[in-house]
Amino acid sequence: MKEIAARHSIRKYKADAVNKDDIKKIIEAGILAPSAKNRQPWKFIVMEGEKKEEALDVMEKGLERSREELKDVPGIEPLISDAFNTLRIMRQAPVVIFVENSNGKIPFVDINVNDRITEIIDSLSIGAAIQNMLLAATELGYGTLWIANTFYAYQELAQYLGINGQLISAVIVGVPDETPNPRPRKSFDEVVEFR
Repeated sequence: MKEIAARHSIRKYKADAVNKDDIKKIIEAGILAPSAKNRQPWKFIVMEGEKKEEALDVMEKGLERSREELKDVPGIEPLISDAFNTLRIMRQAPVVIFVENSNGKIPFVDINVNDRITEIIDSLSIGAAIQNMLLAATELGYGTLWIANTFYAYQELAQYLGINGQLISAVIVGVPDETPNPRPRKSFDEVVEFR
């Protein structure tokens, strides 16, 4: 419970490296997560140093493409701007862990209902793995940020990373350079209904 309360999304990082053994512990925590039918649909691609910068350069190109392709979509500009801000934060952190649904398919193709249900269930399993990773990193004294803005550069990142399944997200890990206040939460009574 202590790590659940202490975990915050960190958006400022020190340049300090993350110990390799700690990276392994963080990922091992993810691997221990429950998964539907024990499919364990996750794959983790750890990027550091020059490889991380290369991957983030690829992401930047993808964001630029999305900005141009989606420019006429109402309300898109703040979302793309936020994705560029996320990229800036990702460049600060020493470690980026890309997360793949090894059973998934690219999100731009139609799939049948059974495959869609399986994909959703596997995404829930991967969410549990990522939460385990965030809590393990918190316990080890690291900050993290769970990234969804990879979707705006999906094609470029998936190709660069050699994703055969579905790129789900990324998690950045590093020594935090901020201590944010807890974000507001809905009250217990707002979100819980006993029947």
